[in-house]
Amino acid sequence: MPAVSGWWLLLLCALSGLVHADVFRPAYLELREAGHDRYEVLWKVPAQSDVMRLSLQVEFPEGTQEVNARRSAFTGNAVVERWTIHRTGGLVGQTIRLEGKAVGVTDVIVRIERKDGTSQVERLAAEHPVFTVEAPAGTGEIAWSYLLLGIEHILGGIDHLLFVLALLLIVRGGKRIVVTITAFTVAHSITLVAATLGWLHVPGPPVEAIIALSIVFVAAEVVHGLRGNPGLTARAPWVVAFTFGLLHGFGFAGALAEVGLPQKAIPVALLMFNVGVEIGQLMFVGAVLMIIALARRVSLSMPRWAEYAIPYAIGTVAMYWVIDRVGSFTA
Repeated sequence: MPAVSGWWLLLLCALSGLVHADVFRPAYLELREAGHDRYEVLWKVPAQSDVMRLSLQVEFPEGTQEVNARRSAFTGNAVVERWTIHRTGGLVGQTIRLEGKAVGVTDVIVRIERKDGTSQVERLAAEHPVFTVEAPAGTGEIAWSYLLLGIEHILGGIDHLLFVLALLLIVRGGKRIVVTITAFTVAHSITLVAATLGWLHVPGPPVEAIIALSIVFVAAEVVHGLRGNPGLTARAPWVVAFTFGLLHGFGFAGALAEVGLPQKAIPVALLMFNVGVEIGQLMFVGAVLMIIALARRVSLSMPRWAEYAIPYAIGTVAMYWVIDRVGSFTA
């Protein structure tokens, strides 16, 4: 048991840095080409109220003028501003940056919708929120853009990763792990496609709360197993993974809805986003299994409580999310 306790503690250390990673969702900037060198701007900034928002502003290139006054509204978790800008010659080839005291706090998703139906999508790292407006992209560029967006989304989606981590703490054996992860993948792919294409519609806030609750459930299953009372997840992990995977798919669809899909390349963008999610998920699973394999080679003497540290940490964080997300749609 010492080696097993050791890798539990190593995973706990890795988890500790992620606890607050879901505090701020990415900011969102949308530029929609309106003709005659005009663009309609939508700027969504994470906020706790209409007067308590992240200090982030969009800095357009020199020569950009605001055509009308900004319209602002608080949506419950963000302040949304809309206005129209004009710049002679347009914005293609120009650099746009985000400035303010909150630079470095949260990433920014950027979407530029052109009149020809094509789009440009960027995810700007918090430490470098700068991008250049590009000319219309081909199918290959769109595919690559959405592939990277999918990878970045899953690796930044701490709630989804904690669910997968909890499953890995229960499931034993290579074949069972493969079947379980495959069940989760198939399930969330189904609802991601169905929700994105409008075949199914489920309100976002309740889904987010239930996703957090699914993490609490699996974390509790880990504790039951440690106490010698394995639950449903230990007996049939693919059933749990598939069932909750359907809910997680709605979460992925909600994230993709914020970015949108290019009208002329919806199948390609949707497919590559999903592929990106799977690649990111496999990267995470591979990293966790490597940590476990490495820790098992090291003989560490750890107290019995160390085995319970990770599931209790996962469950505590997830329960906080449940309360916070329920409060956001009942307030």
